[in-house]
Amino acid sequence: MPKRILQGEVVSDKTDKTVVVKVERRFTHPLYKKVVRRSKKYHAHDEDNKFKTGDLVKIEECPPISKQKRWIVQGSN
Repeated sequence: MPKRILQGEVVSDKTDKTVVVKVERRFTHPLYKKVVRRSKKYHAHDEDNKFKTGDLVKIEECPPISKQKRWIVQGSN
C-alpha cells in the first residue's frame, strides 16, 4: 500500500527536529452544496531543522517516531 503524501504550511518550528504542519482539505457539503474548508495539524519529523514557519512543505506517512510523530517532511514545494 502506498504511503500518503500531504501538502501543507508549517505553523510551528519551536521543537527540536519537529515541525507542525497545517493541512487544509476542501470538499463540497452534501446538503448545502457549498465548498467547506477543514484543516488539521500534523507533527512531522524535520531532521535538519531547516523548515521555518510559513514554508509550504510535503509530508509523507512513516512508522511512529514518537508519541505524536507519524510523518516525515519530504521537502518544500
